Amino acid sequence: MIKFEKVSYDNYIESCDNLFGLNSSFKRFEAEKSYENITIPRRGTAHSAGYDFFWQFKDTVLKSGESIVVPTGIKAQMDSDVFLSILPRSGLGFKYKLGLYNTVGIIDADYYDNELNEGHIFIKIVNNGNKDLTLQRDKGYAQGIFIKYLTTSDDSTSGERKGGIGSTDKN
Repeated sequence: MIKFEKVSYDNYIESCDNLFGLNSSFKRFEAEKSYENITIPRRGTAHSAGYDFFWQFKDTVLKSGESIVVPTGIKAQMDSDVFLSILPRSGLGFKYKLGLYNTVGIIDADYYDNELNEGHIFIKIVNNGNKDLTLQRDKGYAQGIFIKYLTTSDDSTSGERKGGIGSTDKN
């Protein structure tokens, strides 16, 4: 089964708090409002490979050279031989040089609802261009493509993920 879901409200608010600090009631309100605005990723056309991730926050200017970590509020359930590749929207990359800080994101199937992690997908984007880019509420900024992969005949990996980003190094 392959599907996107929203993460829990508590997970999302905690993630926003950890990233942005939500000490003021205004910031807490913005986080709560952005949770309401989360749109499940979807394809733009019948033949699109990528599922668009939409900006759920108020319009935000990403200045030239700036980067931001985006708590998407999304998790992805997928079969064990599938991963989700995260990439910038092609048009934003072409026009503004928007990129991913780590060049490409790989979300493994066991990132979803494991022992220590709900599976919340974070995307760190960077404006590599020489002009500011306005990220607009409800507009796509990144895309995810599900890809089936193969393993070697002598693969004997048996480790299990227990956590989020970087947790496979701990096995």
